[in-house]
Amino acid sequence: MVNKDELTDMIINTDLEKVQGPKDVWEKQIDLDDGRILIVGYEEESKVCQGLTADLTSGGDEEKCAITYNWYWEIRNSETWDLIYENHDTDLSFCSEDLQKAWSDESTFEDIGDVPGTELCTWSDQNNIEDIVEDILDDIRDTLD
Repeated sequence: MVNKDELTDMIINTDLEKVQGPKDVWEKQIDLDDGRILIVGYEEESKVCQGLTADLTSGGDEEKCAITYNWYWEIRNSETWDLIYENHDTDLSFCSEDLQKAWSDESTFEDIGDVPGTELCTWSDQNNIEDIVEDILDDIRDTLD
């Protein structure tokens, strides 16, 4: 079993990888060296879009979307993949703004122009992995001991 400082470092620094499938889910898998794997990830919870301007080339609209993601974590048996512990019910989330444009093959930046600034992600409670690592460790402590 890795110690708390090592585990903190691994949770923060292990790269996230996109999970195959139709949903927007990203995970990092951390080997706990005792036949268990800690999975830390986030998944899309909701998407709210706001129309901005018409695309001059294709006639389509541009949207700026606020996508809310929720963090979760699991501990699994590394050989059987059996679930040992999970927490998908956290209130730890973050928001990301995404611009979706109706581009055509002939579109150029000049055709589209600057997108007016809007702020869809406005709340201050942005939970980055560095912000929630202690919450994760506190939650899984009993399972790891």
